[in-house]
Amino acid sequence: MEKLLNEQVTGQIRQAFAKLNNPVQILFFGAQENCDYCAETLQLLTEVSELDERVSLSTHDLKADAALAAKFQVNKAPAIVVAGKDGDNTLDLGIQFSGIPSGYEFSTLITDILLASERDSGLSAETREYLKTLKEPLHLQVFVTPT
Repeated sequence: MEKLLNEQVTGQIRQAFAKLNNPVQILFFGAQENCDYCAETLQLLTEVSELDERVSLSTHDLKADAALAAKFQVNKAPAIVVAGKDGDNTLDLGIQFSGIPSGYEFSTLITDILLASERDSGLSAETREYLKTLKEPLHLQVFVTPT
């Protein structure tokens, strides 16, 4: 199978991953039916996770692993959860992708892996204080189209 990531890109990712502090767990959720880009997404995640031993990949089926999908609030495939890893525990950091992270979203995936390793959002103290004033849950979604 032909690689999706060339040597230049893998070199850049390895360089970025040199800064990883804590292990990261990537959970891939696919489906047997109606899952456009599942194979490509899994291949991409496999290639990325193989670049550093601190990045682990687990694969799950949306239906067969419904309880795990519900735990991470995954309801479509392909989906990616970027989580922290602490021994056998997976730490939900609220980072999730729906669909394949291609184009500009690929760099976002790499950045999110680095953020998950830091266990810190990078938000300013001012923003953190503002967020403490929220009285009810906020569901934030960012949508992009591959054009």
